[in-house]
Amino acid sequence: MLKAEVRESTGGEPDIHIARLLPTVRRYLARRVAATEVDDLVQDVAIRLHSRRTTDAIANPTAYLFQVAHSVLTDHVRRNQVRHRSAHLTLEEDHHPVEVCSPERVLQGKEDLARLVAAIGELPERTQQAFVLHRFEEMSYAAIARHLGISVSAVEKHIMKAIRILAAVIA
Repeated sequence: MLKAEVRESTGGEPDIHIARLLPTVRRYLARRVAATEVDDLVQDVAIRLHSRRTTDAIANPTAYLFQVAHSVLTDHVRRNQVRHRSAHLTLEEDHHPVEVCSPERVLQGKEDLARLVAAIGELPERTQQAFVLHRFEEMSYAAIARHLGISVSAVEKHIMKAIRILAAVIA
């Protein structure tokens, strides 16, 4: 299929030559990237060849094909450096089983949430305001201090107090 697509791209002898070289390009790429990425890169090479806008004859189809493959490989490496794909880990469900939410667990969660909401409502007014602005409105300590007209140190103390009280409610 890939060979036919390349052959149809401009229709001519160089395209047939390029189609014959695709296995060589595959080996070239396989020596430089993970085996799981080779097919995608070969497809990218074929797409670039197919989307070639000029109808001029290619003087050296072999050199042109490997230049395109090298460009695709360079783009791939640059993308991976930005994404840090090698640092990503796959989630294996055997090691991290999904916890089934039983009706009892759902009820327990709702009760815990109700206790927390009630406890937040019982916090001293300034402590409650600082906590809500930080945790729910995602405001920085400095922004909360400006909003409430208090020091950043006071905001820190209010939030620590709220966390201490709420942690006791959960425990």
